[in-house]
Amino acid sequence: MLTAKQAQAAEQEHHGSLSRGDAAILRFLAAAELIESDLWTQYNELGDANGGNPAYIAALENLDGDMPQYISDNTDDELSHAAFLNAYLKSKGAEQVNLDAFRTLPSSQATEAKQTGRLTNLLNLDVDLSWYTRYRSEANPDFGAKFKGPFTISNQPAIPLNDTDTPPNTSQPAPPTTPQSRRMQAIANTAGFHFAYIEQGGASLYTNMALKTSDLEVLRIVISIGGVEVDHFGLWHDKAGNAVADPLAGLVDPVTGLTFPDLNAPPNELTQTNLILPEPCDFLKGEKLPPCSVIRPSLTQNAGAVATIKSFTQDLLFAGQSTAVFDFIMELAVEADAARRDL
Repeated sequence: MLTAKQAQAAEQEHHGSLSRGDAAILRFLAAAELIESDLWTQYNELGDANGGNPAYIAALENLDGDMPQYISDNTDDELSHAAFLNAYLKSKGAEQVNLDAFRTLPSSQATEAKQTGRLTNLLNLDVDLSWYTRYRSEANPDFGAKFKGPFTISNQPAIPLNDTDTPPNTSQPAPPTTPQSRRMQAIANTAGFHFAYIEQGGASLYTNMALKTSDLEVLRIVISIGGVEVDHFGLWHDKAGNAVADPLAGLVDPVTGLTFPDLNAPPNELTQTNLILPEPCDFLKGEKLPPCSVIRPSLTQNAGAVATIKSFTQDLLFAGQSTAVFDFIMELAVEADAARRDL
């Protein structure tokens, strides 16, 4: 029988190459983290705690005074995830993921945005808000439940486009009082909901990928990074609610007409902004079991790699990209979804 010390040593020691399935999982997750790193870098350039676009930062701070620091920290997290996953693949003699050839999309022209090629497009998003309702519901998409968001964000930028549309030194009171300040606040509000959308997707994706891993160390990697994605989602879920509560509720973007309604008027189970913890829901099929508060979805159809890329595409995150990037990333996604636990 192993002693506790021997068991710990055995758990920490790992040699040999990766299985085909584990390598596929890690490659796709590396690609997903590179995509996240790209979009978070754009947010960080304009909303960073140590610099950025002054009016955008002020609008973000209307959601929470710590938003710039949270953005900076979230960006660092995603960059570390991408670097670690690729380094781990290399250490096991497996192929790494490099998306640099696809960094072809334009940057924002606003003050503090760096002029470099991007993987992702934050200039015109359709943000899926179904997660907002889903986590307040007792239903579970893994059992076929469908959800609509409490309102619609369509064709909306999540970062300032240029200094003419949103001057960088515009005052941003809460609520905003001028067309330009309302425009910038609507952009910041969109970002707040987009943050939560991205990270809830990561929470489901990592949960699903963990079910497919074979090696104990790979499982440790997936659940350890996945836990951080869950942490990110909880943070941004809370901040997004401040865009649809007093004093910002009722804001209308003067350019697109997007309205951020008051979701507390009146409050109910599916809209109340401080109900950010997952409502218990049906979880496992089979025996009649009580509802349980869980990450959902977690099954491949709605939470797997292919589902993730389809969701990013519907978000318009890849608008303007070549078909080559879709083909490359979708191939990685199909291989990751095909992985099966081998014990």
